[in-house]
Amino acid sequence: MNFIQSQIEFIRRFGTSYLSGAIVTLELSLIGVILGLLIGLLICFMRLSKSKILERIATIYVDIIRGTPMLVQLFIFYYGLKSIIPQNTLFFRNSMFLCSVAICINSSAYISEVLRGGILSVNKGQMEAARSLGLSQKQAMQNVILPQALKNILPSLVNEFISLIKETAIVLNVGIADLTYSANVIRGTTFESIRPFIYSAIIYFVMTYSLSKAMKALERRLSAQ
Repeated sequence: MNFIQSQIEFIRRFGTSYLSGAIVTLELSLIGVILGLLIGLLICFMRLSKSKILERIATIYVDIIRGTPMLVQLFIFYYGLKSIIPQNTLFFRNSMFLCSVAICINSSAYISEVLRGGILSVNKGQMEAARSLGLSQKQAMQNVILPQALKNILPSLVNEFISLIKETAIVLNVGIADLTYSANVIRGTTFESIRPFIYSAIIYFVMTYSLSKAMKALERRLSAQ
């Protein structure tokens, strides 16, 4: 059997496993970014709050999350929550859910700083102009400041999504069948140490490269407006 035939047979045999693993990876990454954005927005507003208590709580949260390894956070949330959630609470004991919690918590700390930087980058005169038109501070933030800030930080948010796609590989440590886990299972089945991970690396590259190109196209479209 020549090289090409060997690769075709390998893909035919294990393609479904790679596909299901890639879907799990994308699901975890997407959940992490979406929920991370919502939590990050809350943390961001707390850090920008005039309340010293809220600002301090948010700062400590960000410092702790950014100052500890994501793998350690995964173990804490996965094993910690699983030990305190009642056995009959099936959904909240679901492994995917517990991993999603850890990932979105980690992501929220980084996204909050990206959001804070985006909001602070908007000229202060924009808020003053909006208030002079009769908008409340909340309305000005929602309709004037945030749209401009999100446009500025969109590349950073996409970069966070790309990073999460790669970082979710750590969930194999708790038995979640993501792309890396699938490659590791295939390695154990075939006793090949290199090829299973080469194919997983190719799939990771295709996902992140496609997202990066889509981001550049969106940037061009937004800059043209």
